[in-house]
Amino acid sequence: MAVDWFDITRRLKAISQAGRFFAKNEYELNRHEEIEQICAEILAAHTGAEPERIVYQLQEDSGYPTPKVDCRGACFRDNKILLVREIADGGWTLPGGWCDTGLTASENCVREIREESGYEARVIRPLAIYDRDRQGHSPSYLFSIYKLFFLCEITGGQARPSNETSEVAFFGEDEIPPLSEGRTLPWQVQRFFEQYRDPTLPVDFD
Repeated sequence: MAVDWFDITRRLKAISQAGRFFAKNEYELNRHEEIEQICAEILAAHTGAEPERIVYQLQEDSGYPTPKVDCRGACFRDNKILLVREIADGGWTLPGGWCDTGLTASENCVREIREESGYEARVIRPLAIYDRDRQGHSPSYLFSIYKLFFLCEITGGQARPSNETSEVAFFGEDEIPPLSEGRTLPWQVQRFFEQYRDPTLPVDFD
């Protein structure tokens, strides 16, 4: 069986990060920093990236390791769903992104829809709470991510791309363009159409 070096590195990184958070003295801190350096060397050997750059990326997520949160809104109009085209990879996605502290999950969702599409919206109900690693998204990250999806209603505004998005459009269920699969997967969009049509369907999770 092939060794999953990425998974091994991610687990070591979580142990190191927690250890640094709880370190009681300089010796313990140095040992966990050494584990972090080993993680960077493993990733460098399997990706070709510079270890120094990887260490920098590893240290972007500090403190006790907990999942990051990504929230996205499923907005429908005339039985079509709102998608935005990401400048980063050219794929389409439900508008959304990282949650900011100080805002609730629904407030973050509304903010992201406004910033990425130009539309004003309100959240109606949650559709799904997913652990990103278990859904088939690519590429993988060295930290855990929870993805929150909400059914939303457009209340105003107009289509307007942003510094992250190049196009804004609505698509029918059989018209979905190539997606930015690090953000939104085809089967997820299909599921949200089903939940939109049938409000009695439960919230998906895990």
